[in-house]
Amino acid sequence: MDKGGLNLEKLRKTNRVDIKANIKEKIADSKKVVAIDKKEKSVKIKDKKLFSKNMFLTGITKRWATNTLLVTALVLLVLVAACIFFVAEYYRNYVVTYVSGYANESVVTFFAPYVDGSDDVFYQKAKEFTNDFSDKSRVEVQVVDRYGDVAVSSSGFKSDEKIEDMEDVNKALKSETGIHKWFGFNQSGEHIVSVAMVLPENSKGDFSGAVRFMTSLKGVDDQIVSFSIILILVYIVALFFVSLSGVFFVQTIVSPLQKINDTAKLIAEGNYDVRIDSTGKGDDEVADLARSINTMISEIAVTDKMKNDFISTVSHELRTPLTAIKGWGEMLKELDGEDREISRRGTEVIINESERLSRLVEELLDFSRMQNGNMTLRLEKIDVLAELDEAVFVFKERSKRDGIEIKYNAPEIPAPMMGDANRIKQVFVNVLDNAFKYNKQGGLVDVKAVVDDGVLTINISDTGCGIAPEDLPNVKKKFYKANLQVRGSGIGLAVVDEIIKLHNGVFEINSQVDVGTTVTIVLPIEKVNIEPVTSLIEEMMVSENEQKQML
Repeated sequence: MDKGGLNLEKLRKTNRVDIKANIKEKIADSKKVVAIDKKEKSVKIKDKKLFSKNMFLTGITKRWATNTLLVTALVLLVLVAACIFFVAEYYRNYVVTYVSGYANESVVTFFAPYVDGSDDVFYQKAKEFTNDFSDKSRVEVQVVDRYGDVAVSSSGFKSDEKIEDMEDVNKALKSETGIHKWFGFNQSGEHIVSVAMVLPENSKGDFSGAVRFMTSLKGVDDQIVSFSIILILVYIVALFFVSLSGVFFVQTIVSPLQKINDTAKLIAEGNYDVRIDSTGKGDDEVADLARSINTMISEIAVTDKMKNDFISTVSHELRTPLTAIKGWGEMLKELDGEDREISRRGTEVIINESERLSRLVEELLDFSRMQNGNMTLRLEKIDVLAELDEAVFVFKERSKRDGIEIKYNAPEIPAPMMGDANRIKQVFVNVLDNAFKYNKQGGLVDVKAVVDDGVLTINISDTGCGIAPEDLPNVKKKFYKANLQVRGSGIGLAVVDEIIKLHNGVFEINSQVDVGTTVTIVLPIEKVNIEPVTSLIEEMMVSENEQKQML
């Protein structure tokens, strides 16, 4: 065997070894992923103590204490003070009203005939008045003579109090009604209420005396104090239970939020196995937030896994053509033009693998544009069916090479729309490439196009391996690959879906395992009025006859 033949055989063996190594590595990676999925890591943030030291007077608890609890305490305190005040006023007004009932006209009527009489007569009548007073057990009556001394007291005790010390009598003298109600303390320090009533002046216009009705407020004060103590105790107990229930309620919010915060920190560190234990937490907003966070973590974990798979896949996709290019480049360098056939085949391999790399790079660029929202269209009037014809024609040769039959059925009419011809063709090429890539030898790829009332519907069906039901909702997501053993970056369908959306179309995938997959593309097109073919032929014949006659 010549040198060129040996080198070719050596290169083939090298390529086969590299391809087998790539396949084994992919299968090993897929097994690792499956093993990790089956293991079901369930790291969870457990409940902390409901009342931990660092939870008091910090964060939400502090704001609740300074805002809600403090305001509640002040409001309750004001209410308690108001209740005590109103109760005290009620009791005191009741006593004053009760005592004031004795200071009436009957007193004036009784003493009026004796204001000009002798002191002995006035003293006798004053004694008679106090003796006949029926409510001595509750109210003490004092009669003040014209000299400002206490002449008679219903208590029977002599009083040395002078008129100068009788504030109630002095104010009654200044009052227009001659009656004054006074609260204060007597000489023994007892809290009393006094209603003083000035007697009519004598014939000379001088002070003739006064009558004082007094009662002790000790019983009333005791009742007010007792009521105040009870009310303050109720206030303290109520405030305690309000505080306790408030702290408990706040901690039912703070504790889960603290767990969510801890979980977010772990997520920021790259731990996507962590979960918030939301079991038995009810259906409130915090529980909903915990479940949403768990769902978010799961989605992030899936996306991260797909990203890692994508990087691994792209690495394999880059290494395979690079290996072939490098191998053939080294061989062509050694040949030095000795075998033109091997040189031609090597050049073809290098060109084909370079085109494969170019397509992969273009997919990555499209994905980057899609992620950044910078994917734009060069809109112009295009014929969608013409682009579909070209795409199907490109795959005719591949159909023969792979042993897969391709059927094409489309109306022979234009399907005009404003679109990007290159992007539309990219969609068809990508979908057809998947139909062949996931198909088997002897399989079928069926392409049908239907135009109906301004809508173009294209169905591309294959008899390949199909897509599992659990994978079907995710195949249009970025990085997702349902079959890791087939080459591809996992972003092609995501780009296709974005392109169709930019053209205001619909992209759907239906599939059954071991039956096949059907891709449906629906695009809005302009309505076209197609004249009958016979009329066009007749016009052409008439035009041709007219030209002949002119000649």
